[in-house]
Amino acid sequence: MVDPLVVASGISRRFADGARDKLLVLDDISCRIDAGDRIALVGASGSGKTTLLHLLGGLDSPSTGTIMWPALGPREALRPGKLAFVFQTPSLFPALTVLQNVGLPLVLMESSDDVDAKAASVLQRLELSELAQKLPEELSGGQAQRVAMARALVTGPRLVLADEPTGQLDSATAQHFIDLTVDFIRNARAALIIATHDEAVAERMSLRWEINRGRLSHPAEPQRRRA
Repeated sequence: MVDPLVVASGISRRFADGARDKLLVLDDISCRIDAGDRIALVGASGSGKTTLLHLLGGLDSPSTGTIMWPALGPREALRPGKLAFVFQTPSLFPALTVLQNVGLPLVLMESSDDVDAKAASVLQRLELSELAQKLPEELSGGQAQRVAMARALVTGPRLVLADEPTGQLDSATAQHFIDLTVDFIRNARAALIIATHDEAVAERMSLRWEINRGRLSHPAEPQRRRA
């Protein structure tokens, strides 16, 4: 048996809400992510999608329950390298070119690879080469989102968590870009989970998870499919 990438058991998350009782955002969620999974995480705004991604990516801790990363190792060793996160806002460094932004995780890892060459290769495969020498201020919102995905993929992570990565793209461009992303990670058997409001993007994934009022519904294990 191959170890799962992530296993969450009975997790909940509460946040302080002024003088009132703590606000329950996620309630008793159990799930797992395996290598090769393609998961669409859907739900209304405020349903807890971002909070769940933060927990699965080790950026936050659950109020109750447990999260483990059996195939990835301890939480403190997840990033950069094994797990990559794409935020709703691209968070590109304004003083760096697109090429330098994409290569930055390799620099942080003190990689022996040719950083510029590897970054350029990722940009090419995602059809973003023409942006390589631009600064973030010269990019549209949609371009910046795609560059942020390229930066997440450059280390060859085993798990990519993306929060509305196509929110500023038209539907056709979003679908094409997700197809490029899936093709990029397929050979590495990496898993991809995307929080999205775009049903066309969600249909590109092979599993669908839905959050409603903090509760998660998803297929039973025998129904898990691969893209």
